[in-house]
Amino acid sequence: MKLFQERGWRILTVSRQPFSEECRWPMARESHLQADLADLDGIEALAAEVRRRLPDGALHALVNNAGISPKGENGARLGVRASDAALWTTVLNVNIVSTALLARALFPELRRVRGSIVNVTSIAGSRVHPFAGTAYAASKAALAALTREMAHEFAPHGVRVNAIAPGEIDTAILSPGTEEIIKHDVPMRRLGDAREVAETIHFLCTGPSSYINGAEIHINGGQHV
Repeated sequence: MKLFQERGWRILTVSRQPFSEECRWPMARESHLQADLADLDGIEALAAEVRRRLPDGALHALVNNAGISPKGENGARLGVRASDAALWTTVLNVNIVSTALLARALFPELRRVRGSIVNVTSIAGSRVHPFAGTAYAASKAALAALTREMAHEFAPHGVRVNAIAPGEIDTAILSPGTEEIIKHDVPMRRLGDAREVAETIHFLCTGPSSYINGAEIHINGGQHV
């Protein structure tokens, strides 16, 4: 968000949490929308509010980066045997179904300005990860497939759809033990920086990527090879 703001974009953010009074970003309060993407019945209302705030009904980019990865006791990875129907429903609704429904609802606004969609998948969508649970991994693999489907369907209307697949990025939610992954699995032997992710998303939303469609870009220092 910070990088896009630096480059003159007007941003709307969505979170299930209310606006934090500790946030110091300019205009953040009026840019914030509160919605729980696990509640699919609320998608149309969310899209309508986004539409209401758009200047001239134009949406230049839709970045789908919401994602949840439930953990067990003491942060344990949840496999199939530990994942009940309620967990699967919540994870899939947030991580993939809401993405499809938002894109569907906001397609006219994207088409109007030949906008771009960027979906945030994960390295866990293409390999077993020691911290990401089964439902999360399955949802991210599905999101990669959804990206291809949307790219095929939307491109004739001028809307490009791509994905980024981050690996181990230096954020506040890193799991204990990540340093071992960096040491053994990442050829570049370091964490990724959040700005490196943001730069790639920005690239996919702007002119220099105008002939890229249906791609999934790995941002993981070579961890996927």
